[in-house]
Amino acid sequence: MSADPHPAALSPDDSAADALSGAMDPVDHPLRYAMVNELHARPSPRLDAPATAVLVAFKEPRDAANRDRAADIAHLAALAERHGAPAPQHGAGHYAAMLGRHQLRWEGHTEFVSYACFAPGLPDRPFDPSAAAIFSRAWQRAAPGRRVVAAMIQIDVLPDDVTRVDDRLASLFAVDGLSASSVLDGQGVIATDFRIDAAGWMRFAVFVHPEVGPGRIGRLVQRLLELETYRAMSMLGLPRVLSLTGRLNALEPRLTALTAPDDTRPPDLVLADLLAVSSELEAAASQHQFRFGATAAYEAIAADRIETLRETRFQGRQTLSEFMTRRFEPAMRTVRSAERRLAEMLDRAARAGELLRTRVDVQRSAQNQALLERMDRRADLQLRLQHTVEGLSVVAISYYAVGLIGYAAYPLAEASGIDKALLVAGATPLVVLAVWWGMRRVRAALHRAAGGHAGHGDL
Repeated sequence: MSADPHPAALSPDDSAADALSGAMDPVDHPLRYAMVNELHARPSPRLDAPATAVLVAFKEPRDAANRDRAADIAHLAALAERHGAPAPQHGAGHYAAMLGRHQLRWEGHTEFVSYACFAPGLPDRPFDPSAAAIFSRAWQRAAPGRRVVAAMIQIDVLPDDVTRVDDRLASLFAVDGLSASSVLDGQGVIATDFRIDAAGWMRFAVFVHPEVGPGRIGRLVQRLLELETYRAMSMLGLPRVLSLTGRLNALEPRLTALTAPDDTRPPDLVLADLLAVSSELEAAASQHQFRFGATAAYEAIAADRIETLRETRFQGRQTLSEFMTRRFEPAMRTVRSAERRLAEMLDRAARAGELLRTRVDVQRSAQNQALLERMDRRADLQLRLQHTVEGLSVVAISYYAVGLIGYAAYPLAEASGIDKALLVAGATPLVVLAVWWGMRRVRAALHRAAGGHAGHGDL
């Protein structure tokens, strides 16, 4: 009989026990709760205008994916301890706490760590570096890595006369690179010039209507922070690609020469050059494979954050998406082009190896054919020499045999009165025939013995 599937079959105590031990339910996958909790691990902040957001991110210059993550936790713990906040857990991937009036959010990523602080109000001077005093210079210098992102966002109330926003933007940003757009279905304006100011900060300004809720403001600010973070991280691929392009420019003529039809060098020399070129290409692919993949991932995230803003033009200014298309996308195309070029050169090197292998096989077949012809000629000469030796052997053996018969027949010749010369002359053909027949038997026996041994070896 099957068990009753209806909840009524369970007692209240059983239901309570199941609710308390849901994580231990053998029906669930062991990672089910962890996967669901990951969706809620990094909620967006809730902000009221006016407010200030500050972001810094640190990355090891080399092999950041294999860095000592305990050092990142220790650096975070130093910041939390300084402000009396709880210490982060060992091996944590994210952390949130209140550091005085600042709301801190820390995230650990594959290559970098990011710190974001949100505080109510605005500094007396726009984008005053004192607004980022929570991230002191001494603490930043002690970071296990180097700063790759430093951004400051000021969130203010949108004035009733939106034309006044344009005047304020002109006083905050460089006019020649200013990008501004309307977001939140016309309820807000975002602006930046994508330049680093004298204090080392990338500036963003956000203006929202008073009725926009704190959750929506927080999500907008979070998207801007992520946009700047992943834009900066994706741009790390460009310097690497520029140095790679120089290496590929030097290797391409060498690779082209290896497949030239007029190259008459011996295959071993061509093979040595091909191995040298192929090893350099493989080394370049190994060194840049991770960066290519990371750049593509960061680019996709940055493009997604731009798309989710759902921008519309504000006061005739260029939008953030237009700026990214004109300035950011060419850099990403350069990275993708270098990746394709490296892959194509690796394919060409592989095809050159196949052609060289075919060339070596053809030459080897010709050499083997010539060797077989020489072996055939040598065997034919040996056979002729063997026949000559056999003929001489028959003559020599017959000569000595006839002599022996002559000595043996001498008494018989005297007794019978037959001339010895006639007796020897009559015996000579018989002796020669007997010797020739005996040599044939010996050669046949040797051939049978050789054939039998060969057959035994084959078995």
